[in-house]
Amino acid sequence: MSGPASLLPLRVQRLAFEAGGTRLLDDVSFTLQAGRRTVLLGPNGAGKSLLLRLCHGLLTPTSGEVRWSLEGRRSARRQAMVFQHPVMLRRSAVGNISHALAAHGVARADRLPRAYAALAQAGLSDVARRPARLLSGGEQQRLALARAWATQPEVLFLDEPTSSLDPAATRAVETLIDGFHAADTKIVMATHDLAQARRIADDILFLHKGRLLESGDAENFFAQPTTEEGRAFVAGELLW
Repeated sequence: MSGPASLLPLRVQRLAFEAGGTRLLDDVSFTLQAGRRTVLLGPNGAGKSLLLRLCHGLLTPTSGEVRWSLEGRRSARRQAMVFQHPVMLRRSAVGNISHALAAHGVARADRLPRAYAALAQAGLSDVARRPARLLSGGEQQRLALARAWATQPEVLFLDEPTSSLDPAATRAVETLIDGFHAADTKIVMATHDLAQARRIADDILFLHKGRLLESGDAENFFAQPTTEEGRAFVAGELLW
């Protein structure tokens, strides 16, 4: 028996977004396939976070199209997003996950088992009953990942999830991301960290000033960027 139809590929065509009379994204087109980890890379202000929000459906484009293979509620319920600074509910760690599962229509009897399994995956079983807002920054980010993971998304968007974390907490989050990828969740992650992109990415979408300048295999991008901006960024030069 075949499984459920896939959300992927995701096709983004000539996407543009304006705010306050300023075009923040312009003529962005690409296709995301299943399986490979895609990293949106570029300097601060390149449009990475904005593009993630448009793909996830949190914003409506000014023009262009974001098209999943499945549309409507089926699309929304099979994707999740974790932000740079996640919002923790005024509940315990396990309560945060149970609440997310309830919002996704998971049966009451299944919520706690799934919540505890997600906490175990994130290495947070020992803080299950602690107030989520009292956890460390690294623990909160892992809880946000566990909360998203518990809903069993096919696609997981990650917006600079380690930008405010120390190296140990960053490694813990990257280990979780590796586990999600191994379980066939499509990872789409924004970062400006070259070293992190090298560790995680299978494919790169390189953005600068709201335009997609390069896209394709990560190894090829890092070895030989095709644009002047890409070469400068990989060399560690500031882009304005």
